Amino acid sequence: MKEEQTPKASPGDCYPTESLSPMDFSTFILSLASSAMVNLGIVENEEAPTQPDLPAARQLIDMIGVLEEKTRGNLTESEEKLIKSLLYDLRVQYCDAQQAQ
Repeated sequence: MKEEQTPKASPGDCYPTESLSPMDFSTFILSLASSAMVNLGIVENEEAPTQPDLPAARQLIDMIGVLEEKTRGNLTESEEKLIKSLLYDLRVQYCDAQQAQ
């Protein structure tokens, strides 16, 4: 008796993509920065309000810093300005949040 083969689903079949904007480097960096802002307590998470989580914020900021370092020379001018500006702002906000504790 021969087993019937069921078609395998591709990873993209698991979630709808119609409502999602295309993922590019800037969108990815902005997503990380938004998460850092939530952890800094700057932006509220409407789904689950939480207290600031400075270690988590620091890890996200460091991740963006690693991406800046590893992509240096491979970014467009606008991507480079975005990542530098976000890093500066997040680092200042992290220092402010740390001093407020």
